[in-house]
Amino acid sequence: MSEKYVPVIGIEIHAELKTKTKMFSRSLNDPDENRPNVNIDPVNMAHPGTLPVINKKAIEHMVRIGLAVNGTIANFTEFDRKNYFYPDIPKNYQISQYKYPIVSGGELKGVLLTRIHLEEDTGTSKHDRGNYTLVDYNRAGVPLMELVTEPIIYDVKVGADFARELQLLLRYLGASDANMEKGEMRVEANVSVMKTDKTPDELKELYLKDPETYMSMLGTKVEVKNLNSFKSMERATEYEIQRMIGLLEDGRGNEIVQETRGWDDHIGRTVPQRKKESASDYRYFPDPDLPKLYLHELFDLEKEKTGLPELPWEKRARYQTSYGLTDEAIEMFTQDINIATYFEKMAESISDKNLVKTASNYITSDFLGIQKDNPEAKLPELDSFIKLVNMIGEGKLSSRGAKDILAILATTGGDPEKIADEKGLIQKNDPEALKKIAEQVIAENPTVVADYKNGNEKVIKFLMGQVMRLSGGSANPQVAEHILIKLLQ
Repeated sequence: MSEKYVPVIGIEIHAELKTKTKMFSRSLNDPDENRPNVNIDPVNMAHPGTLPVINKKAIEHMVRIGLAVNGTIANFTEFDRKNYFYPDIPKNYQISQYKYPIVSGGELKGVLLTRIHLEEDTGTSKHDRGNYTLVDYNRAGVPLMELVTEPIIYDVKVGADFARELQLLLRYLGASDANMEKGEMRVEANVSVMKTDKTPDELKELYLKDPETYMSMLGTKVEVKNLNSFKSMERATEYEIQRMIGLLEDGRGNEIVQETRGWDDHIGRTVPQRKKESASDYRYFPDPDLPKLYLHELFDLEKEKTGLPELPWEKRARYQTSYGLTDEAIEMFTQDINIATYFEKMAESISDKNLVKTASNYITSDFLGIQKDNPEAKLPELDSFIKLVNMIGEGKLSSRGAKDILAILATTGGDPEKIADEKGLIQKNDPEALKKIAEQVIAENPTVVADYKNGNEKVIKFLMGQVMRLSGGSANPQVAEHILIKLLQ
């Protein structure tokens, strides 16, 4: 097999955890605070004589995240000082974890994890004030999860799907809202390329068996930051891969250096930011002001494990087994917890599994179409929707009639039966009434009838269209077609 360039991607994700107060102080952890420097205190601002105190809720979040991804929860863990200077770090060091992370290993969406550790977030630099920069310390000290994957992702989409699944998991666990537009979840991609004749599966196997040999094969790694959406993550990673391959093909591989590059979404390219530091540059050492933690004594891990909510992949499997929904519907309900709750309450009231699937289609297709045209549209009152679904199941409404009523329920509300009566949408099932309509259609279209009798069965659609027209759209299509065909024979 000839050699080819294979991209190698490792992902680092930071996510702010949901707690009432910050990681080491009593300042509020409020991501919606817009006033600068409101949620600060002497501990955040590193005033002399202040001492940090560990937020136990943040530790609990980390344990639950680790259990959800089948990671190993450390018994012994500690916090370290990561020494570097930026204006948005008041202490001139960041409290983080180095040698003893809370979680080691684990797997999510087929991607192997190296570690998940806990640290404090930095402040926010504001560069939009002209020729100077201001710093807002509201975010400084917020508990921040950092997750690192193994460098064995070989496809940009796999990496982005992994990041999406992590965001979903954090929301299911209640550990983080993980809104990227608010900076609550931040993604960084470590990218390199190697020239090899091995397949991705063979490379992954090599890494697991002989990581030292594998790492020696990697090209120079670049860390890409400023990825504030999954789309940006995919575009930036793909750009960086192609940039590296282009330089290597041109014999300019020496221009690929270990550095941090930022993604500029406007021009669609990465730009150099700074040379990448190594661990020794940060001069890690255990924080002397914080106690060591023995997590197996602090938490009942079995109890924490059994107390986890239903996780995204578990919900997908249950929806497939219990309801037989389409993949698209399953993914929509998995992604949107509120719509999923609505669907499940509806499904509990309907015994017919096929009718549940029909109801699912009205939610995931028709309702979303209504909402796209009218952003103010909302899911109907649950009782009204259940009544609408039962009317469909009883054959009282045509598909068109049901959609029209759903649009009214989603915008103005009401009772589906009354709406159906007022709009003349109750489906006609009376065979005698439908027979009279069918006889009229046959009498008015002798040429089409002759075509049908001569073997052109496709024209039945035209004749059915006339039946629906004369009935005002209220004829039951199945009943009407059966009567029409019987009359034509």
